Amino acid sequence: MDRIRPSYVTALAIGVTALTFTWWRWRNGKYEKLPNKWRKVGELSDIFVFPVKSFGYIKETEVECTQLGCKKGWLRDRTLMVIQSDGRFITARKYPQMVLVTPSIEGSVLTLSAPGMIDISIDLAYVEKKMLKVVIWGQSTPASDCGDEVARWISRFMVKEDTGFRLVYYPLEKPSRDGRKHNKGFPLVENSHIGAFPDETSFSLMNKASVDDLNNRLEKPVTALNFRLNFLVEGAKPLEEDTWEWVKIGDVIFRNIRPCTRCVHTTIDPNEGVKHPKMEPLVTLREYRKVQDPALRRFTGDSPVMGIHLGLKGPNGTVKVGDPIYVNVSEKDDVQSTHV
Repeated sequence: MDRIRPSYVTALAIGVTALTFTWWRWRNGKYEKLPNKWRKVGELSDIFVFPVKSFGYIKETEVECTQLGCKKGWLRDRTLMVIQSDGRFITARKYPQMVLVTPSIEGSVLTLSAPGMIDISIDLAYVEKKMLKVVIWGQSTPASDCGDEVARWISRFMVKEDTGFRLVYYPLEKPSRDGRKHNKGFPLVENSHIGAFPDETSFSLMNKASVDDLNNRLEKPVTALNFRLNFLVEGAKPLEEDTWEWVKIGDVIFRNIRPCTRCVHTTIDPNEGVKHPKMEPLVTLREYRKVQDPALRRFTGDSPVMGIHLGLKGPNGTVKVGDPIYVNVSEKDDVQSTHV
């Protein structure tokens, strides 16, 4: 595929990014009243749940949305994590082969599969509830150890040794971490949005049209799974999600609380478990998706943005593939439509 970079599209994208993310600075949570007017922007085309941080995904057709993220029975998003012997978490940023570990779940039993390995199963209902502390992004977080057998399995897959890594499970029903320091630039992020073990928040959403727009700029296309999202929306315009304030999927209401800053994880092929030799799509994203607002650049640096983080507002609820996706009609939009 020829590498396509229309100058007017790039200019428009940069302009939208600069304008949009000025909004994050001054929109500091004062507008908390739930919207009463909505417009449809698309439909929910896919739901992805990642039970183990940096491992593969489980594709679902219906999930419950909770403070800890997507849930279906014992399946929960990023409530398990691999740690080193010193308690610090690890991810596919350093060990890209982690994405090749495929999870499945039946009842309370989680099964892990990986190339060259015999499957291993862990009954989450019998994980010892004894608390230990692990460290994620410098923060101490409660966890429960999943045992020696799975620890040995993961270590053998990762480094061909019997020791080195362990699997831990989040034992609580609510988030317990504080937001990371760079979230100070995004005052809509609350501690209740942080989830169990995700990098940022409990829910993320991608727009398929934005991924398609990115692929028009790449020699080799990527998929939405390069971005390890929860919800994929189809039917919206490219990059339109930057401007959404409130999002309703079916009857479940979310707040758009910050853009998703992107890192080297996006360069890992989800099917091959290797990083792109030219660091794509990260390099291309940096050409047109860096935050332009100088105040916010203090918190995002050179990390480009793609997709949005959502905070659950109101009660838990169920979303399913095919649900309509709505965004709020702002007072300004409502006035303009009245005078058309």
